[in-house]
Amino acid sequence: MRQEIAGGYLWSPVTEANGARSRFYDNMRAASPGDIVLSYAEGRVGGIGIVADFAISAPKPEEFGRIGAYWSAVGWLLPVQWLDTELAVRPKDLLSRLAPLLPPTHSPIQPLSGNGNQKAYLAEVDRGVIDLILEAARLPHLDLLAVPSTTNADFATTLDDLVERSILDDASLDATVREQLTRARRGQGLFRKRVLEVEPSCRITGVDKPSLLIPSHIKPWRACGTAAERLDGFNGLMLAPHADFLFDHGLIGFEEDGHSLFSSQLKDADAVKLGLHMIQRPPPRPMRAESHDYIRPSQHGFHTVTQKCDSLLWYARSGKPTHLSRS
Repeated sequence: MRQEIAGGYLWSPVTEANGARSRFYDNMRAASPGDIVLSYAEGRVGGIGIVADFAISAPKPEEFGRIGAYWSAVGWLLPVQWLDTELAVRPKDLLSRLAPLLPPTHSPIQPLSGNGNQKAYLAEVDRGVIDLILEAARLPHLDLLAVPSTTNADFATTLDDLVERSILDDASLDATVREQLTRARRGQGLFRKRVLEVEPSCRITGVDKPSLLIPSHIKPWRACGTAAERLDGFNGLMLAPHADFLFDHGLIGFEEDGHSLFSSQLKDADAVKLGLHMIQRPPPRPMRAESHDYIRPSQHGFHTVTQKCDSLLWYARSGKPTHLSRS
């Protein structure tokens, strides 16, 4: 809790250690800019924040050290702007009013005892829960419209810089490999050549002129565990610039059979302005078998040993739930 509030983010694994989906971890991807987050630890709600941007795939922050060492190395990072306001509200003291507002499943706390649910991390709650906590904290008119100053692009750049620095300092890699790995971050060099051999055209626009295409990692460069993954042509797609941006931000995706996926977070009006509804998209091409492991959610977070958890977060949505539409 202290690390995340100081750092301005939330972080969770993508799945449980056995590969099972977790609603609490899936909520990291469902949370949207403007959603309100409460931080609960040691029996009290002590912080409130605003989701600043959508989550990105990211390695576990270094400041966690050995805490959560049994978690997967790559998970979700959700930028949150924590407000400079300290709360000290004990949900147990409000249980008679709070319990009826809690969700029937996947609640952050147990409605009968007020104890935190052990596997909970980020739980979705009704806005009435937030209002009740703020009322108890005597902050009913707290300004929750603060403009976030940090986005996922800021975190992505910082994380990429850290990974690049570690590559440049890795004495086990020769100079040529280090150069190719750092060039791969920018879609250049050997990685670009290899992706072009596998993906000669953009799957969204059909553009096949190499100078108009950008090679984009399927499993993000920062999240790759080895040099081979960062340079693997099967871990990439050649995309038109606007499609590359949308793919990198998780607003479009692809299934193994080649069908494209569009997130509900990409508004129809914006999609039209980008030309996505006016162009004649090429027929879906099945992904190469060698790319399947990079596409599957359990591998990189697109689309732990059970632990006792004494801290979790609650959030109230500002908009509609996220979903993917297939085309």
